[in-house]
Amino acid sequence: MSTSDAHVDELIDRLGRYDRELETAQERVEEFGETDLQKLADAYEAFTAMLDRYEETVTGDDGDIETIVEFQSRIDEVMGGISEDMLLSETFAECDEYLEKKWFKKSDFAHVREQLQPVADLVERLEKRDEVLAAYRETRTEIEGQIRELGRQTDELERLSRLGRADLGAPTERLREPIETYNDAVTDAFDSFTRDASARAVVNFLDKMESYPLVPFESPPEKLSSFVREYPPGTERISTLLEYANYSHSKLDHYVEDPTTLQEAVGSRQTYFERLDAEPLRVAWPPPPATEVQFRCRELTAAVNRFAPAVVEQLRAVAALPRETEYTRLREGAVAADELTPEERERLQTGDVETELEVTREDRERLREILDSYPSR
Repeated sequence: MSTSDAHVDELIDRLGRYDRELETAQERVEEFGETDLQKLADAYEAFTAMLDRYEETVTGDDGDIETIVEFQSRIDEVMGGISEDMLLSETFAECDEYLEKKWFKKSDFAHVREQLQPVADLVERLEKRDEVLAAYRETRTEIEGQIRELGRQTDELERLSRLGRADLGAPTERLREPIETYNDAVTDAFDSFTRDASARAVVNFLDKMESYPLVPFESPPEKLSSFVREYPPGTERISTLLEYANYSHSKLDHYVEDPTTLQEAVGSRQTYFERLDAEPLRVAWPPPPATEVQFRCRELTAAVNRFAPAVVEQLRAVAALPRETEYTRLREGAVAADELTPEERERLQTGDVETELEVTREDRERLREILDSYPSR
C-alpha cells in the first residue's frame, strides 16, 4: 500500500469514527435538550468564574469581611439568573447556601466544586459534542483539501501519460526550421523598425496592435503615447527621444520647444521603450496547437505586414505547417522532448506513471464518495 493510499484510508476511517462519536454525543445532549443544557452551561461558567476569581482573596491571610461580602454578593447575582425549573437548580442552591459563611478555607471551595460535579458532568456533554463536531468538520476540510491535491496530482500524471505517448523520435526539425527562420527574420525586422522609424510610427503601430489580442504587445502609457503623437519630438527616433529625456532642462531647451512636457511624458516612462522587443511577434517553441497557430498567424500577418512585408513570406511557411505536415504528431514529439525530464522518462519507461495515475484517480473518487456519504454539519 502506498503512503497516499494509507493516508486516504486513515482519513476515511477517521471521518467514519467521528461521525459515530458525533451521533452518540448528540444523543446524549438531546437526552436533556440542547437549550436546557446551554442554560446550565452558562450558569456553571458564571458560578465557577466567581469561585476562581475570589478563592485566593477570601481564603488567604489578607482575606477580610468586605471581600467576603463582595464575593457572596457576586454569587447572589449569578443565582438571580438561575430559575427553579433549570436543570440541577437545586445543586446551585445548595452551593449558594453552603457559601453563606463568615470565613473561608481552601477546603470550602473544594467542597463546592465537588458539589458542582453533577453539573460539570452534564455540561461536559455539550463540550464533548462540540469537540467531536469540530474534529468532524476539520476532517471534512482535510478531505476536501486532499481531493484538490489529488486533482493536481492527477492532472500532472495525465500530462506525463500524454507526453509518454508522444513520438520522441519524430522529425521535429520539420516544424522547428520554419519557425526559427520566421522568428529570426521578424526579430531583426522589428529591431530595425524600432531603431530606424520615428517614435510616432512605432507608437501608431503599437496602438493598432490593441485590435489584435493574439499579438500581445503592452500598450504604451497614455501620456507617452499622446506626447509622441502630438508634439514635434515624436517624429524623432526612439533612441533620440530617450537621449533627450536624460538631458538637463537647460541643455534640452536647445533641442525642443517644451522641455518640461517632454521630460514629464518620456522621462518617467522611458523603460517602456527600453523593454520593447519582438517577443509578441514570435512563435513559441514548442509550438502551440494547430488551431491556435492558424488563428495567431492570421493576426501576425496583419501585424508584420505593417512594418516588414518581406517577412510575411516566412510567416506563411509557419501558417502552412498544420496543413502540410503531421503537425499534431510532430508537435507532441517536440513538447515531450522539451518538457520531459530524465527522471520522468524513466518513470514512463517503468510504467510507474500509469500505476500512480490509476491509484490517484481511485483515491480521489473514494474521498469524493465518502464526503457524499457523510453530511456537512
